[in-house]
Amino acid sequence: MSAQEIEIKFRIADLDSLIALLRQLGLEQVTPRTHEMNTLFDLPGRPLRQRGDLLRLRKYGDSWVLTHKAKSQGKDGRHKTRVEIETRVEDGAKMEGILRALKFEPCFRYEKFRAEWKAGEGHVVIDETPIGNFAEIEGPPEWIDSMARDLDVSPKDYITETYAGLFFAWKRQKGSPAEEMTFEAVGASK
Repeated sequence: MSAQEIEIKFRIADLDSLIALLRQLGLEQVTPRTHEMNTLFDLPGRPLRQRGDLLRLRKYGDSWVLTHKAKSQGKDGRHKTRVEIETRVEDGAKMEGILRALKFEPCFRYEKFRAEWKAGEGHVVIDETPIGNFAEIEGPPEWIDSMARDLDVSPKDYITETYAGLFFAWKRQKGSPAEEMTFEAVGASK
């Protein structure tokens, strides 16, 4: 079953202040800071990327999740909206083997440390990435905008780009030779 994912990202200026504000606003931390490694897969010629689809195998702590995201049929506006289908995977290495047998190849990896917070109809995640700290607010559009206001995030600071898009913009800006958004690759390129 698919669901609509509606979200925005924003850059975190002060991680400790954001965490304090989330607590003050009554959000409950549902997942502590956990390492996450994401691998995007595509077929030769990158047909998924060309049509705006994403196929991702994620290892989050000890859990594995396979996700397909497709562009929404409507216009995004100031929130990013995608159709998302995901399922837990028992054995990530075997799932990767299945994908490779079907001619899917890893095309991009990115990692982060993620903590998840929840309140009401949505949630806020904090992502510590090799290219900086970001937060995502996910939920109904009105909840996103209300939470953003409570966190003192202006709509002009909303980011709807993917982490791959943010990485490649960072790479161009910094002139970095890193080919993936991992702590090792980005650290080695500094």
